[in-house]
Amino acid sequence: MSDLKANVQETKNGFHVEGYEKIEYDFTFVDGVFDVANPQLADCYKTWGRVLAVTDKNVYSIYGSKMENYFDHYNLELKVHQTSIGEKAKTIDTFLEIADSMTEFGIIRKEPVLVVGGGLVTDVAGFACAAYRRNTNFIRVPTTVIGLIDASVSIKVAVNYGRYKNRLGAYHAPLHTFLDFTFLRTLPVAQVRNGFAELIKISSCSHLQVFNLLDKFCEQLIETRFGRADGSNIEIRKAADIINREGIYEMLKLESPNLHEIGLDRVIAYGHTWSPMHELIPETPLRHGHAISIDMAYSATLAKQRGLLSDKEHRRLFNLFSRAGLSIDHPQFDDGVLEKGTAAILKTRDGLLRLAVPNPLGQCTFLNDVSVQELKDALKSHKDISKTYPREGAGIEAYVDCSDTGYTDLETENLSVEKVAMEAGLSRGNLGVTNGIKDVREHTGRVNGHNSGFLGSNAGLDGNNSQCLLDISENPVNRPNRIKAQA
Repeated sequence: MSDLKANVQETKNGFHVEGYEKIEYDFTFVDGVFDVANPQLADCYKTWGRVLAVTDKNVYSIYGSKMENYFDHYNLELKVHQTSIGEKAKTIDTFLEIADSMTEFGIIRKEPVLVVGGGLVTDVAGFACAAYRRNTNFIRVPTTVIGLIDASVSIKVAVNYGRYKNRLGAYHAPLHTFLDFTFLRTLPVAQVRNGFAELIKISSCSHLQVFNLLDKFCEQLIETRFGRADGSNIEIRKAADIINREGIYEMLKLESPNLHEIGLDRVIAYGHTWSPMHELIPETPLRHGHAISIDMAYSATLAKQRGLLSDKEHRRLFNLFSRAGLSIDHPQFDDGVLEKGTAAILKTRDGLLRLAVPNPLGQCTFLNDVSVQELKDALKSHKDISKTYPREGAGIEAYVDCSDTGYTDLETENLSVEKVAMEAGLSRGNLGVTNGIKDVREHTGRVNGHNSGFLGSNAGLDGNNSQCLLDISENPVNRPNRIKAQA
């Protein structure tokens, strides 16, 4: 929500206007946002007596009945706009379909639209709200790791245009964001891995303690959906809650002073220099997490080449990507892609590269004085190093599929959704079940080509255990469950 204060002064030849916009919005942690025992979301709509919800078809297939029961319990009329949004369907046409639903609903100025889904859904629906009557309120309920950790923090909303990511968009803050990590129980592991990359991004450049926890519990965090699956060790759940809360808080501290991106040296842009090329150019795009992982890994190699990152830190970072099943390299990433991506990002960043790199792990430096030849030399070195890792640096389930939505026919999509829902005990015929997926199996041997990180192993490099510097003895659930962002 924003509040604008301004004044007008006469000048010799006209007028001078000076204004300051106060932006504030809230985050609330809640387990089970659509459980009738939790009235927080319903309270936001009591004034209106009704709700227009925009959500993707996958989410609605699993949680639709629960949403309907929740709002019915609070005597709130619910209308749902379902959409399929993948990266290639993140378009102006999808934006217009949402706007049409807002018109049909008769949305009233200041009445908030409810947006439920992953980062792609919140991006497009948020942009529709920004454009509709130039400023329509909305409330976010993110349902994926990327949505919860990354997209929920920013006030940027957008659609792709042509072959360019997020070319049309706005800065539009939601009224409120509800952070419900129980949605991860029904999230495919491939999507958990996809979001894991965003946590590596923020921690490797700005929060070493979180990086240490990711390094210590990598495999368990992914397999247990950040401690939300049945059978999850309490230590994993506590570590996950710290990682999530600290990760979001760190992102907010970095973004809040620069919500409109007036400053272009942005720590959270680590991994976002060449990654758009991997997401939109291929016929079957890489998932966002894999695309930025390749970018981060390559940028780290460049940092190592410059002496900004030690060999040990570089190996530790690469090992974490590989253990997580994230991509380190891709055959498509060649000199041509490097040059095209560099040319494109220079336009976005006002003529400077502004390349964020870890220096050392947990801190960030921006590089501008990098020559084309240095970039190419680093890429050659990067590819040689990547070949020494499991799968020669390739990721696991790296390409988008029906779980990303927008790429398959609805029949195939629904089959995939139903499978995930049944595993989580949340199929539409069994929504009363509160248990999550089946107990996590005991892991032994090797995972993703590495020694398993389960059973207490820290999977450290060079025989050294990674140090966990955050105290996880305090259960974060008992800490205050709200974060307020203000700028």
